Amino acid sequence: MGSNSSRISDLPKNEYLKKLSGTDSVSENDPFWNQLLSFSFPAPTSSTELKLLEEATVSVCRSLVVNNPRTGNLGALIKVFLSRTKELKLSAECQNHIFIWQTHNALFVICCLLKVFICETSEEELQLHFTYEEKAPGSYSSDSEDLLEELLCCLMQLITDIPLLDITYEISVEAVSTMVVFLSCQLFHKEVLRQSISHKYLMRGRCLPYTSKLVKTLLYNFIRQEKPPPPGAHVLSQQSDGGGLLYGLASGVATGLWTVFTLGGVGSKAAAAPELSSPLANQSLLLLLVLANLTDAVDAPNPYRQAIMSFKNTQDSSPFPSSIPHAFQINFNSLYTALCEQQTSDQATLLLYTLLHQNSNVRTYMLARTDMENLVLPILEILYHVEERNSHHVYMALIILLILTEDDGFNRSIHEVILKNITWYSERVLTEISLGSLLILVVIRTIQYNMTRTRDKYLHTNCLAALANMSAQFRSLHQYAAQRIISYTCRHLRRYVYVLDKLYFPHYHCSTLQHCFSTLSDNGEELLSLTCSHILRSYAFSLFSLLSKKHNKVLEQATQSLRGSLSSNDVPLPDYAQDLNVIEEVIRMMLEIINSCLTNSLHHNPNLVYALLYKRDLFEQFRTHPSFQDVMQNIDLVITFFSSRLLQAGAELSVERVLEIIKQGAVALPKDRLKGHLCPRRRIKGMHTLGKQCTLALSC
Repeated sequence: MGSNSSRISDLPKNEYLKKLSGTDSVSENDPFWNQLLSFSFPAPTSSTELKLLEEATVSVCRSLVVNNPRTGNLGALIKVFLSRTKELKLSAECQNHIFIWQTHNALFVICCLLKVFICETSEEELQLHFTYEEKAPGSYSSDSEDLLEELLCCLMQLITDIPLLDITYEISVEAVSTMVVFLSCQLFHKEVLRQSISHKYLMRGRCLPYTSKLVKTLLYNFIRQEKPPPPGAHVLSQQSDGGGLLYGLASGVATGLWTVFTLGGVGSKAAAAPELSSPLANQSLLLLLVLANLTDAVDAPNPYRQAIMSFKNTQDSSPFPSSIPHAFQINFNSLYTALCEQQTSDQATLLLYTLLHQNSNVRTYMLARTDMENLVLPILEILYHVEERNSHHVYMALIILLILTEDDGFNRSIHEVILKNITWYSERVLTEISLGSLLILVVIRTIQYNMTRTRDKYLHTNCLAALANMSAQFRSLHQYAAQRIISYTCRHLRRYVYVLDKLYFPHYHCSTLQHCFSTLSDNGEELLSLTCSHILRSYAFSLFSLLSKKHNKVLEQATQSLRGSLSSNDVPLPDYAQDLNVIEEVIRMMLEIINSCLTNSLHHNPNLVYALLYKRDLFEQFRTHPSFQDVMQNIDLVITFFSSRLLQAGAELSVERVLEIIKQGAVALPKDRLKGHLCPRRRIKGMHTLGKQCTLALSC
């Protein structure tokens, strides 16, 4: 380092770094610091180059870890940086490039050292490194300045008070990044920290008054998405547009933190890192999420979470209650726009979830918007491309849908929004469809993917919960959406029959039904000539259809015995046996969804009735099944009523004529004949807990 440009390979031999990490103390007033801080190098552009930088400097940094308790050079460097920041605002106004450049370099060196100190030392040792003060001979004063608290307060002031100009952009990014590095202490502890130095400095003392101002600034950094200045517009001309050398360093730390926040992304694919248009916005968002999800201190709640939970719209003139600390106002329209535009980032999706879940002001505002499609469509696209997304991104998108579908106004309004030419939906050309119908299609596709690939019970249960929340408000369902609801239900009805057949008529010891029904009464004689293979070839007239005629008790006993077997550890059952309860749960939920729609909005959904009549043979087989009998009553009534009207109309009816008969019949069917049924409201419950785990392991 020094006045000439340095290469990474030269760093281990650099005389200035050797002096910094050596055994001699360097006063904060020594001209050495101006020489040390007059450096620049090209930023690492890959993880390989970043690793080379760390390997080149690790020996120097470790030497400082060993020697600093005697020399106090780390403290001297921090004091140099602190003294410079006092003039930083004036330097920005005066366009003093050299002063800002050297201040930036001082922060870069501090951040590099801080990362190594956090890796190599305990929190107690780290604090000792930052509280060193040289004492004159014969002095016994025990008072020492806590430079770590000074540094954090200074970084907060730099982030919130320094105007964002071309010449200050890089140092603003690096101030945010340094705070991210400071909060990385959790990476080196298996247990959740509740009394860490983060709690000591950020939740009390001199840093506490900056809480609301810091959160507000970080939010506005995310909203504005300021791009870095073009090359030549700032002093660090050799650095790329990606945000500077320190950004590369801190982004590596942030990646590690993100792994902790998302519990390692278990079961997820590694997503390709998106090209960042605004390093400041990205780092600000990461810092905001880390701060918001720190655990409460032993004696105080997390003030940053309180600030996120309570901020209001700038157009809201009502006073803040005195009981709400750290409150502030922000432009909700700008925030909404930024959130809609940035949902390709899982961090932005996590911020959206956090605000919807924890800030009632934001949730009320968003639900009142008349352009909800701008927010919902990016969420649906995340779920649609589930194969390409990390599991935590998919979960956060799903939780957001669950929160939104808890509101009846939202469930009504999405069926009034008409979309055209949804290009990313490739299964079928959708030239015109309502937002509500598209939501149904995407959620059903997500369930289907989960049932065949990931087999995550949480995912399919909560996808079905979102549909259940919407079902009473289904309006003018697109014919394809109605078809998918019915066909997906039928698919599981057939699967249910297939699993029962595999369980009770296994081919390896039973080639006919005679063995299984040898104890039946004479009323079962007609079943004896049918083989298992015959049953498998014809689902519609298979096992369940035959048994349900006069032997429902057989099925009921069989189901009960199966459940007993599943609870026993003596004999392991095959996978398809363990699937039976899951399939039954899915069938019941889908029947509840259909039932709720027919009961509450029959006349609004002729396409659903049409699809139901088309598959009526399969539904009729389950009308007396003990597990589904209660929810099948209304469905069976609708099938019977409309089937009779179609018979009266004659044969060879066109699709248009059938729909016309259905619409007329929906008006003619007395409402009191359908037993009142509202699909149980599915709140998020456990999913909120899961979302909490996905946001930050620190908040467990």
